[in-house]
Amino acid sequence: MEPRHWITLGIAVGIAVLLVAAAHWVLRHQLAKQWNLAEFIVDRTKVSAYTAAAVVGANLALPSRGDVDSATYATLNHVMVILMIAALTAFGIALAYAFTDTILARLDLNSTDADRRARRLQTQVRLLRRVTTSIIVTLAVAAILFTFDEIQALGAGLLASAGVVGIVAGVAAQSTLGNLFAGLQLAFSDSLRLGDVVVIEGEWGRVEELSLVNVTIKIWDERRLVIPVANFTTSSFENWTKEGTKITAPVLFPLDWQVPIAAMREEAGRVITSSDHWDGRSWSCQVVDITETGEVMVRVVATASHTDTQWFIACEIREHMIAWLAENYPESLPRKRTEFVADSSEESEYASQYPTSAFRRVGTTAAAATEDNGRAGGDPGEA
Repeated sequence: MEPRHWITLGIAVGIAVLLVAAAHWVLRHQLAKQWNLAEFIVDRTKVSAYTAAAVVGANLALPSRGDVDSATYATLNHVMVILMIAALTAFGIALAYAFTDTILARLDLNSTDADRRARRLQTQVRLLRRVTTSIIVTLAVAAILFTFDEIQALGAGLLASAGVVGIVAGVAAQSTLGNLFAGLQLAFSDSLRLGDVVVIEGEWGRVEELSLVNVTIKIWDERRLVIPVANFTTSSFENWTKEGTKITAPVLFPLDWQVPIAAMREEAGRVITSSDHWDGRSWSCQVVDITETGEVMVRVVATASHTDTQWFIACEIREHMIAWLAENYPESLPRKRTEFVADSSEESEYASQYPTSAFRRVGTTAAAATEDNGRAGGDPGEA
């Protein structure tokens, strides 16, 4: 190429870049106040727009076939075609992201769980644009490859055996396609949304990212759990915010049989109703079970508006009731009782050896048991 060709090329690229800079200035300073999309276009096309402008300017300023030898012209033309495909693809994807950014901005997302509809739309828009981007990039790569004569010949052969190739490609991409369709199924069935609180594989966290391949869960301790998308369609998981944000906080207390249920219920109600974390719907305090080891299971339940307040009110109830029981009713704290069993032939021997024992002997008559308790001078249920 002669010097005049390089000068023409530089002028064309410079003019194209200046035009993009002017367009960005107009969009940001003149149209942004009336057109919300303008700001997003400028932000998304900071690199791709200038690259595409430079490639287009260079392509327009290329010398004609008669100005250079045929080999050089063929090489320059091939390189420019590849650059044009790549640059315009990147610019088109950036514009598509700018359009979807305006949709996401209108959803008015906040940090709470109450925006179910907004989070559902956000999940669907983000996933759709990733699918669209993947398809566009795949087509662009295919177009670049087909600019090579060898690939064109191979492509003709592949088209002749498209059925076999389709089967092979389907088998090879089975996992990828499975994750792709699983992600679309999750997004459009409303089973999972960005920001949802889920429990999976024993971990509690929020859905931070939903891609075509993986779901990223941000666990409460700042760890990230990355799970294949297909796992959410083939195995069960808990979604605490699928239908709403209201939730119940249960707190279990394993206590002794001497626990004053009425007093404990009154104290639990006082703590719950005075808490800022209670949403005012309902609360309860009930004996729900008796364990095999002899503890009385008392469950205190309080409702909360969302998962954060649920955790705080549960901790508040647990801390207060433990201190209250220890201070006012220490005998209600969990204890282990031991019972020694002796038959009637050994009764006199035990009585002579342990005249002040508080051991209760099982297998005697009721009168004998009463007499034993009298000798022991203690509670027959305690050791």
